[in-house]
Amino acid sequence: MLLEPLDLAVFIGYCLLIIGMGLYVSREKKGHVKNSSDYFLASKALPWWAVGASLIASNISAEQFIGMSGSGFALGLAISTYEWMAAVTLLVVAIFFLPIYIKKGIYTMPGFLLDRYDTRVRTTMAIFWLLLYVFVNLTSVLYLGALSLNTILNVPMVYGIIGLAFFAMIYSIYGGLKAVAWTDVIQVIFLIAGGLATTYIALQMVGSGNAWDGLSLLRREVPGHFSMILSQGEMIIPDGAGGTRDAYLDLPGISVLVGGMWITNLSYWGFNQYITQRALAAKSLDEAQKGMIFAGFLKLLMPLIVVIPGIAAYVIVKNGIDVGFIESMKDPITGLVKSDRAYPTLLQLLPVGLKGLAFAALTAAIVSSLASMANSTSTIFTMDIFNKYIDRNASEAKQVKVGRITALVAFGVASLVAPALGALDQAFQFIQEYTGFISPGVFAIFFFGVFWKKTTSNAALTGAAVSIPLSILLKVVFPSLPFIDRMGVVFLILAALMIIISLVEGKGKDHPNSIEISKDLFSTSTTFKIGAVLIAGITAALYIVFW
Repeated sequence: MLLEPLDLAVFIGYCLLIIGMGLYVSREKKGHVKNSSDYFLASKALPWWAVGASLIASNISAEQFIGMSGSGFALGLAISTYEWMAAVTLLVVAIFFLPIYIKKGIYTMPGFLLDRYDTRVRTTMAIFWLLLYVFVNLTSVLYLGALSLNTILNVPMVYGIIGLAFFAMIYSIYGGLKAVAWTDVIQVIFLIAGGLATTYIALQMVGSGNAWDGLSLLRREVPGHFSMILSQGEMIIPDGAGGTRDAYLDLPGISVLVGGMWITNLSYWGFNQYITQRALAAKSLDEAQKGMIFAGFLKLLMPLIVVIPGIAAYVIVKNGIDVGFIESMKDPITGLVKSDRAYPTLLQLLPVGLKGLAFAALTAAIVSSLASMANSTSTIFTMDIFNKYIDRNASEAKQVKVGRITALVAFGVASLVAPALGALDQAFQFIQEYTGFISPGVFAIFFFGVFWKKTTSNAALTGAAVSIPLSILLKVVFPSLPFIDRMGVVFLILAALMIIISLVEGKGKDHPNSIEISKDLFSTSTTFKIGAVLIAGITAALYIVFW
């Protein structure tokens, strides 16, 4: 399939707008040299709406558009729990963690660990995060983005990976977080508008021209795809290799509400550099918290954009509505229907003009996340590795230069690794599971570091060191244990170890770097309180309706 001239014009216009915007906001006043605060924290000048937009643009990527739509195809609405719980998680982070980060004036999450524990904990986690961002996050986004280009335009995977990496690098490496954050405001507009257009057309196709009828038909045709809490054996899905597996292994019933899902959500939204970095760049704590509220409302909307299209694609395949559509869903090598091809295939159905908009939306989601991940990778390496072990007296200009080189290297490595993900059926679940190897340790270190004054540095180091091997051990010994439940078990074991070590080593005394918690620290504005109540109420209502 080729884009029509109008679609191509829309897409090229989008590309030029983003590159132009990125370069424009990156320029400096005459005589001013870009320093580390400018490059890594956007001069700490972002208003609430830019913070919220950048949070969502950084989060919503091919991982959601392609991966979560693929999981919607296979699992149904239950995968939306990642989005709806994230809305509530943002409130928790804004109230209990963000005030501490901003008060301490940190640049990075490892920087917080240095302040609370010691250099060993900081360096260990910095290395873990660098490996995770490059080999899981950047790699998976590049792969899924290239998959969409391959499905829609028949662009070879290698060229798609190189092209997306180059696009993201054009403006982000030079401008840093300022370029990333301000272009994200534009990216969010494209990804929401284009995403809603794709959902509308998909529902129209299912409903024989009527989108509302299409939505009603989805619920009648595949009621199981609208169950938020899955029981064991309730839904059997493809495993990507011609066999099947129980969807319960991905979303184990009530555990998604009261178990390990909280660990992965809080680790992602509260202790993840390329997410928290946006809030750290806000003008003030109040602006940062309002930005979190804005992002929370957008997260409630996301399943309509990224999950419902996947369910619609499932009905199209199940009912044989369109033979060409079904053929496009098949992997060209195995000939099997591939879940992650659902969204790119849907884009082919859009009318002229909208197709260009939707393609721009998908590309916006991809390049904004790539830019964010690369910028955060460069921030952690520069501030927590280079400044500490390579050149402690590096000038501001040299730090910026190192940050740019690091981002370039990260893109290069991820581009080389990305093709290896081709064998996956649901890349979204791959990302969640392997990120989950480190999430319990991250959560334990931050949670006890903030809320328990007796937590020692050795206890935190143990939590960091044991998280990955313990997760691997449980995966091997208990292969039938859902990975979300495994994260919960690993966290409980780490929590016990950290408590025992802290009590024995510290002899009941508070750690000298412990954090003083006061009621005033967690005070919020009236606007925030109203927004928080609305988000919590809407989330609860959604779970009640789709239980």
